[in-house]
Amino acid sequence: MRRILIPLQERFLNTKWAPIPLRLIVGYGFMEHGFAKLHKGPDAFALILHALNVPAPHWMAWATILIELLGGLAVLLGAFVPLASLPMAAVLLVAMFTVHLPYGFSSINLKAVTAAGAQFGPPGYECDLLYLACLAVLVLGGPGVFSIDGLIASRKMAASPTGEE
Repeated sequence: MRRILIPLQERFLNTKWAPIPLRLIVGYGFMEHGFAKLHKGPDAFALILHALNVPAPHWMAWATILIELLGGLAVLLGAFVPLASLPMAAVLLVAMFTVHLPYGFSSINLKAVTAAGAQFGPPGYECDLLYLACLAVLVLGGPGVFSIDGLIASRKMAASPTGEE
C-alpha cells in the first residue's frame, strides 16, 4: 500500500497547487458574507453590532463589510495575502468571541427533529477557527501558483541581477 501512495503523492500532490482551494473557499466565503451584509443593508448589521455593544456600530459595520469584500477578493486573487489576512483575522476573532463562543465548538447545533425537519440553533466557533487556520496556512506557506503575490515575487527575482531577492 505504501508503494502505491507515495508515487501518487509525488505525481498529483505538488505543494505549489495546495493553496489554490484554500484561497478559493476563504476568498469566496468572506466575499459572500460581505455581500450578504451589504444586501441586507449596513444599517441592519449596525443594529446587530449595537446590540452586541460594539463601539461606533455604523462605522464598524462598514469596516467589516469592506474587510470581508476587499480582503476576500485579495485572498481569492492571492494578492497581498499577509496584509489582507490581519484585518480578516480580527473580524473572525471578534465574531468568535462576541457571537459564537457561547454556543460551543460545533458549527452544527441540532436542537430538535420535528415533523417539519431538523431544527438548528446558532453555530459555534468551529468555522471561525477553520477560516483562521486557512489564513495562517496561506500566510505561512504562501498563496501558491496563479496568484498575484507569486507573480510579483517572480518578477522581482527576474529583475534582480543575481536572481535572488
